[in-house]
Amino acid sequence: SPNTNGTKRLVLALLTAAPMMLNAAPRVPSDQITMSVPVMVVPLPDIKGVVSWDTLAKVKQIATKTKITPEFTKEITALNDKEVKVQGFMMPLDPGQKQTHFLISVNPSTCAYCMPAGPEGVVEVKSKTPIKYSFEPVIVSGKMAILKDDPMGLFYRLTDAMPSSAK
Repeated sequence: SPNTNGTKRLVLALLTAAPMMLNAAPRVPSDQITMSVPVMVVPLPDIKGVVSWDTLAKVKQIATKTKITPEFTKEITALNDKEVKVQGFMMPLDPGQKQTHFLISVNPSTCAYCMPAGPEGVVEVKSKTPIKYSFEPVIVSGKMAILKDDPMGLFYRLTDAMPSSAK
């Protein structure tokens, strides 16, 4: 489907662009390097009734010869096929102010070519109706899918999603 292809293109672009950009970057002599102030990311507060990112982060990643396989806790697997709310920062997969297919992350995106978190800190969202893009954290509700063998390496997907509130 077009949305799946869009996700594949984004993930492949993100995975391949960073090393190429690093190799293309000019080398700066160490005596000319200046320190910059790091960006401080304030953790999202836990909200009652909203799945905690701490819970989603409890997945173990088991490396095999060909891939990384997630090993989910019972707490995480209990979320599979359940209606849940997730809070996070939108990362659009397509251009436009309204999004029906996007990623939501525990961290805001600070680089157009970088994922803001690993697979434990990102949820793919497919919404029923377009959701207006925002730089501020959003809450969406939908049906959670725990992904054990996603070809894109994602661990979580929310389908039939809709904008929600903390209440």
